[in-house]
Order: sequence, then C-alpha cells, then structure tokens
Amino acid sequence: MKKLINDPADVVREAVAGFGLAHADLVVVSHDPVFVRRAGGAVAGRVALVSGGGSGHEPLHAGFVGHGMLSAAVPGPVFTSPTPDPIVAATLAVDGGAGVLYIVKNYTGDVLNFETAADLAEAEGVTVESVLVDDDVAVKDSLFTAGRRGVAGTVIVEKTAGAAAERGDDLAAVAEIARRTVAATRSMGVALAAGTVPHAGEPGFVLAEDEIEFGVGIHGEPGRERIPLEPVDAIVDRLLAAIVDDLGVVSGDRVLLFVNGMGGTPSVELYIAYRRAAEVLGEQGVVVSRSLVGNYVTSLEMQGLSLTVTRLDDELTELWDAPVETAALRRGR
Repeated sequence: MKKLINDPADVVREAVAGFGLAHADLVVVSHDPVFVRRAGGAVAGRVALVSGGGSGHEPLHAGFVGHGMLSAAVPGPVFTSPTPDPIVAATLAVDGGAGVLYIVKNYTGDVLNFETAADLAEAEGVTVESVLVDDDVAVKDSLFTAGRRGVAGTVIVEKTAGAAAERGDDLAAVAEIARRTVAATRSMGVALAAGTVPHAGEPGFVLAEDEIEFGVGIHGEPGRERIPLEPVDAIVDRLLAAIVDDLGVVSGDRVLLFVNGMGGTPSVELYIAYRRAAEVLGEQGVVVSRSLVGNYVTSLEMQGLSLTVTRLDDELTELWDAPVETAALRRGR
C-alpha cells in the first residue's frame, strides 16, 4: 500500500485538521468531538443542516459546509459512521432556534446513529427532522444497507435543501424540499479498480484487468454484476438506461446531469462520459438544463464514476442556481 499518510489511525484527525486550516475563512473545526461547522456560528432564526458519514468520500460532506449548503458535517472513521456524540455536539453548535435537518445516507450505521443523535438533541430542546437519501438504483438491498444506498445524489439534496434554508424556509418546508429532491434523483456507479482503506492495507475488492463492477457502491459494495470492460459509451449507456428507467424520465423533462468521479478517474474521462450521457438524453428528448462534473463523492482512490440524474422543476432549478460558498462548490457570491 502506497499512501501519503502517517499513522493510519490518525488519517481522519489529521485530514480534518488540515481541512480546517486550509479553509479557515469558511469553516471552524472541532477536534473533540470531531465535526466541521460553518464559520460565524449559528444563524439565528434559520434552519440548520447537518450531515455526515464515514470519511473517504471527500469532499463529501465537509467540503459542502458553508453558505447555501450545510451548517455542519460530522466525519466518522474511513467508511464508518460517526457515533451519536459528535452528531449531537454539531447539532447544538449550529442550531439557530429554527430547528435542524439531518441529511442521512441510507446505510445502517448512519441511520441508527443519526436517529439516536436526533433523540438526544431533542432532549436538549432542539427540534430535529431527518431526510434519508437513497438514490442508488443498482440494488434494493446490500450487505451495507436496508434498501437503496445513498450515493452521489446526496450532493444535490444538500444543495437544494441548503438553498431553501438560506432563503428562510421553515424546517418543514426545508425537509419537504429535501424529500422532493430525493424523489427526483437517481444514481448508479461503475468501478474499474477499488480503493484501499488505510487501516486495511489492501484493496476492498480485486477485479481482473478486463473486468468492471457494474453498480458498485461508494464503499466498494458489490453491484449488479461483474462484466467485461467496455468502451465508455457502452458503460454510460448501461448506467443511464437503468437510471432513466427507474426515474421514469420522458421526453420534455428537464434534468440536472451529474457525472461524479470516484477519486481515481481523471477529468478527461469524466467529460467523455458526460458527452455521451448528454447525447443520449438529448436523443430521448430530455433537456439537460443543468450540469455538474467532477470528483464530489469519492471512494478514496477508486477508479470509476457514477451518473446522477435529477428531474428539475422551476423551484428545484432556482434552488440549484442559488448562491453557494463552500470549499468544494462556489457559485454566485
């Protein structure tokens, strides 16, 4: 294993410390317990958004803390949910009196720990709502989840819900926007090679030179099948067909098309994939009115990508376009 780290046990602590130093204009880092919150403290009278999960998916979630997105992010160990204590601490730190929305990816540990944190935070007088993200169409169930996994579509949910909170919507309205975005979003991924968890010291799975994992999860969970390597156009066609079929996209729909890198895929390949996905949707009469391309929800250094499609309406488009200022996404400020 070759990694630019010190002790594997210190990876998350040192990475979060470095993130805080690099983006001190945007965030404040708590080291005990570990969480990242928006600089400037709680915003009085505004709904706060808290998310989190296992590390290794950067810039998710800490990279999206700031104006127009998250109020706080809670990183756990690599590919492992944070415990309830730091989630509660983050919740209390960002509550501005209007309630807190938890955005939770659908993994058993995340769900249980955020549920426990919600109960503890409410005992402290904070009103908490939770929204579950389950955008992965690859599988209904896996070893890691009960139901569909939460993957790259989480970024879209954090953006639209964050914009709704920023404009002053109440907690119920922000939660409704988040749930609408989840319902309008589907994703699916493919891997050419796995990432290596630092404390494990070996790849999460091994593929032959001519194999790909079709429908892989962001922790390297198994997908639909292992198939022979194909040209990227054929891979994109497979991913997009599954997404479009599940979401029910039809001619005339407006969508956001998101091509996400898993950490080990260069931008040149992501844009080749975007070209094909946009071409296919256009042939189907679907209007790609918004786009996002880049490494936003990674799986350490996994070589691969995911496609996400979100069906847009006027309000979701407005919320996507709203100003945002975070370490990983900045626009309009």
